[in-house]
Amino acid sequence: MSLGPAQAELPPPRRPGRQRSLAAQAAVLDATCRLMEHTCLRGVTTEAIAQLSGVSKATIYKWWPNKAQVALDAFLASMDRDVPTPDTGSALADFTAQLKSVVGFYTGPGGRAFCQFIAEGQSDPAFLALFRERFLQSRRQEARGMWRRGVARGEIRAGLDSEIVLDLIYGPVIFRLLAGHGPLDDREAEAIVATVFSGIR
Repeated sequence: MSLGPAQAELPPPRRPGRQRSLAAQAAVLDATCRLMEHTCLRGVTTEAIAQLSGVSKATIYKWWPNKAQVALDAFLASMDRDVPTPDTGSALADFTAQLKSVVGFYTGPGGRAFCQFIAEGQSDPAFLALFRERFLQSRRQEARGMWRRGVARGEIRAGLDSEIVLDLIYGPVIFRLLAGHGPLDDREAEAIVATVFSGIR
């Protein structure tokens, strides 16, 4: 049977189950973020996540093996939202803008969560390996993209070890976050990137 013009333009039917799953997962991640703003990772319980999100414990355990991985996914979702990877046409501007976003993220609840993940990993090597894989590798891959664009445009000397330079850019922020020996703000982010770029152009 052929469709009339109006029928042919109708969008495909929605999948209520899939949409409910995405909404429930988002609710779980949001609830976990809210709980971690006031409670340490070890103090957050699956029961509390379930109560705040309105999603059952059974459903949460169906999607995540433990609360630490729920918290990690919540952290990653927040960072993906709050720390974009810019492409302004200038490597200096890209790294400066992103490092400012990183500083803003780490001086808020995200920094507290990051420190707790590092602490959790000291007694749970499997979680630390997962943290490196899910967080560190993906974020560095995005930074490598900014780096490669800068090299291609002739803004950065070819032949430099990008991994070392990325450590020089992002390392001071992590060190200051963990040690608390120096300020973390936009001015410091600008100074860090400017100092590194003075040696790699």
